[in-house]
Amino acid sequence: MPTTAVGPVRSIIRRIIGACLALAITVLLVYLDRDGYSDTDGTLTVLDALYYATVSLSTTGYGDIAPVSTSARLVNVLVITPLRVLFLIVLVGTTLEVLTERSRQAWKIQRWRSRVRDHVVVIGYGTKGRSAVTALLGDGLEAGNIVVVDTDPTALEAASSLGLVTVNGSGTRSDVLRVAGIPRARAVVVAPPRDDTAVLVTLTARELAPKAQIVAAVREAENVHLLRQSGADSVVISSETSGRLLGMATSTPSVVEMFEDLLSPDLGLAIAEREVDRTEVGGSPRHLSDIVLGLVRDGQLHRVDAPEADAIEEGDRLLYVKKVSEPS
Repeated sequence: MPTTAVGPVRSIIRRIIGACLALAITVLLVYLDRDGYSDTDGTLTVLDALYYATVSLSTTGYGDIAPVSTSARLVNVLVITPLRVLFLIVLVGTTLEVLTERSRQAWKIQRWRSRVRDHVVVIGYGTKGRSAVTALLGDGLEAGNIVVVDTDPTALEAASSLGLVTVNGSGTRSDVLRVAGIPRARAVVVAPPRDDTAVLVTLTARELAPKAQIVAAVREAENVHLLRQSGADSVVISSETSGRLLGMATSTPSVVEMFEDLLSPDLGLAIAEREVDRTEVGGSPRHLSDIVLGLVRDGQLHRVDAPEADAIEEGDRLLYVKKVSEPS
């Protein structure tokens, strides 16, 4: 969740400096007017002045050193007493601020967790995670409905600057994923830098969110079956996909440009999914004005040239190419 601009360590250091400054001023005033104070041991020394200032500002007051002259008592009333109040405010205020901030953050998290529904959790905000968030935002998902889980403070700060909700912690831990609201999430994007971590994250996420759509990225194809066995609905092989595009770019660079266009949701052409219209039921998806790539029936994708896609049925969803309007 969003945090204050000033860090807690820096805030505490500032308060300690303020308290020490108040103490030093009190010591100086007492020592300069040491003849106006009575002490059971005689004349006040610097150590005696420090001792008196400490017990006085902390409101302890043992009574062994006391102001007796008019000037010393006047300084105590007009200067030392306000410094005593300031000293207490600095010390007590630090504790109260920490407790208040913790309570406020806990209340904000609890309030957010009670309201959030059907959000998307992105675990790992590296290159893959950032690209996934960009695609989600391009598809119209509000930034407040995206939760980023990572352990890198720099990555979390970058995500927070976009208005995303951030959770600092490992995606392999169930308590961290609960804070991210995984049990009520619509979808989970698993994008850690290591395949073994992706397997463990997927297992944990599937246990907490049995009905969520889990999409995982792996570097090696040999680990795809592990992700699917762990509960991933879709697995993207990042290394092989990039390798294919690199190979295609050597001979057909225009095809690669078209792929990039289709994968960019905010400009040009984009692959999208929509519900079928009642007037389209019974017809062939190949005869529609949209360029249909396939249809989804009962959660199963069928290519447009498959026999199952000869006729559109009620409840189907169409996977098609849409034109994205350029921003004005």
